[in-house]
Amino acid sequence: MPFQSIEPLLRLVQKPGRYTGGEPGSVVKDAGATLLRYALCFPDSYEIGMSHLGIKILYSLANARADCWCERVFAPWPDMEALLRERKIPLWGLESGDAIAAFDLIGFTLQYEMSYSNILNMLDLAGLPLRSCDRGDALTPLVIGGGPCACNPEPLAPFFDLFVLGEGEEASEELLDLLADHKRRAQASGAAGGKRAFLAAAAQIPGVYVPSLYDVRYHEDGTVAAITPREGAPAKIKKRIVEDLDAVPYPAEFVVPLLEVVHDRTVAEVFRGCIRGCRFCQAGFLNRPVREKSAETVNRQCAALCDNTGYEEVSLCSLSTSDYTALPELLEQLLDWTQPQKINVSVPSLRIDKFPQEMMERLALVRRSGLTFAPEAGTQRLRDVINKNITEEQVLSTASQAFAGGWTSVKLYFMLGLPTETPEDLEGIARLAQQVVNAFYQNPAKPKGKGVTVSVSTASFVPKPFTPFQWEPMDTREQIEEKQKQLRGAIRSKKISLSCHHVETSLLEGVLARGDRRLADVLESAWRKGARFDSWDDQFQPALWQEAFAQHNLDPNFYNARRRASEELFPWDHLDYGVTKAFLLREQAQAYAAKTTPNCREGCAGCGVGCGGAR
Repeated sequence: MPFQSIEPLLRLVQKPGRYTGGEPGSVVKDAGATLLRYALCFPDSYEIGMSHLGIKILYSLANARADCWCERVFAPWPDMEALLRERKIPLWGLESGDAIAAFDLIGFTLQYEMSYSNILNMLDLAGLPLRSCDRGDALTPLVIGGGPCACNPEPLAPFFDLFVLGEGEEASEELLDLLADHKRRAQASGAAGGKRAFLAAAAQIPGVYVPSLYDVRYHEDGTVAAITPREGAPAKIKKRIVEDLDAVPYPAEFVVPLLEVVHDRTVAEVFRGCIRGCRFCQAGFLNRPVREKSAETVNRQCAALCDNTGYEEVSLCSLSTSDYTALPELLEQLLDWTQPQKINVSVPSLRIDKFPQEMMERLALVRRSGLTFAPEAGTQRLRDVINKNITEEQVLSTASQAFAGGWTSVKLYFMLGLPTETPEDLEGIARLAQQVVNAFYQNPAKPKGKGVTVSVSTASFVPKPFTPFQWEPMDTREQIEEKQKQLRGAIRSKKISLSCHHVETSLLEGVLARGDRRLADVLESAWRKGARFDSWDDQFQPALWQEAFAQHNLDPNFYNARRRASEELFPWDHLDYGVTKAFLLREQAQAYAAKTTPNCREGCAGCGVGCGGAR
């Protein structure tokens, strides 16, 4: 499909730059001379997807192969979707304008549960049957998924051919090798089928999960009774880990968007994993063990990206950047060339207890912006429950250092509905925010003639798989709303602003995070009723989901509001992310005793990933 059929639509939609392609750094190849066509799909808007580092890495890796052309695909906004359906134009790849239904691989990144309805919408706009069983035995197209939500992909299982668990760089290469081999043999033999044979072979690649090769049986009460592999599929699928981050390929250039995106800057990954073990944090457990890049590697990659893209900001990416052991050395190397060029260095994901004055001074050399910290809970008792391992004194001391360094804006992130939470914990959020305000006005070194703003942002706690809280119930709608009301009443200073996450969004996220395959019917029904862009408050329609749950006689409270028994078989128990259930249960007991666990560098807690301590 040529881009000419798209051009007349561009003047009819918001932000036509989402759909045109042709950006600097995009890769264009000869389709006729390329064995494999790969549609790399992000199930959200262009501005969100173009900010995602994983897409940039996989795009670069796939296009480095002579036998593969990888193109980007993003979810069309509702105005464009309506025009595509009206004019019967199928979803296309941004680089070629070709319909992706003819591609060999259609790969989705699964970053958050609220994007699931967009996945179905994109498959339908491509002209493909939603369910893998309805797409026949032709070898291609294959629909694959990977990313954080692949740790429990069961609500999506009927729609996908396979999932990649864990880190995708090496597993993707092995999948592409296998597919290229099968496609060459199919072309040589003239055979039209082959998907079933390919999937059986793919299931033997470590980290690859083929859901059609597993049968799920349920008890009468709705809990999972058994997950049984077939056709030689492994009983457990273990996630993939890249051992040496210095050796793994990293893009030397990114596609530079022609319109403003959410994170419009160069991004450099400094390490993977997290040493901390916060008990609510799924990413911290999924990404173990900790592996660091050398400062020299990160500096070299940042310099190449800035040279090739023209970006004037470098962001250092990790789950907890201040835990990167080479951070002082790296900042020294970066500032040698970024400061003369007036390139800003951004260090997000900072720990309150790991933010020394020296680092603050370095970060202020180029441009001073707001600081963001995440105490998560308002009292020390509750911070100990979640193993946050920071104190109120550290929060206030760090805020005072920031104010003395010229900062006047601080954002504080908290969660509502954490296990064992009490009204006193909610009052503690307001009290801590007020103490941060007081720390500014009591600081003799504060910027003269300026006031302070403290932004408090709260999210509802959502229990996630592979965390010590995966057995916990989630607060109900009424409980969350009452806690938000209580917190609003407790904040009295005009210097403090409060924002609370959408309640219905959190509740649906909770269901999909710990759900089973039966939710696929609910998901499809909600999509058919019009669910789209559920992570966007102005697009989310919770009533459609409520209708879909009722239609299939499934109760969201079954997934959210009940406490799970320690021996219950979870929908994701055949997937292995390294951390053992025994460790998670020990951490759950520690939480209820309000006892903390030292971070990985202070002592190994025996989580099961087998790293022998943080690296």
